[in-house]
Amino acid sequence: MREITDAHVAEPGLAEVEVAAADDETALAVQELLAARCAIAPADRTTREPGEPGVRLRCFLDLRQGPVSYCGRAATSR
Repeated sequence: MREITDAHVAEPGLAEVEVAAADDETALAVQELLAARCAIAPADRTTREPGEPGVRLRCFLDLRQGPVSYCGRAATSR
């Protein structure tokens, strides 16, 4: 995966998260769990690195804000 971007971790409460999982479904499920807890800029797909097992995705969190739906509206309880 690429290096961490300064802007994504420039302030307390911001985080860049890399998820490694066996398959797409698992990686995207972890991302959904994160999205239920805080504002997130989700990944729309996973990537595979040649020679490495499983898949990866990277998403960006803002712990200072509550959950937001992917359309930008406040998330509702599921």
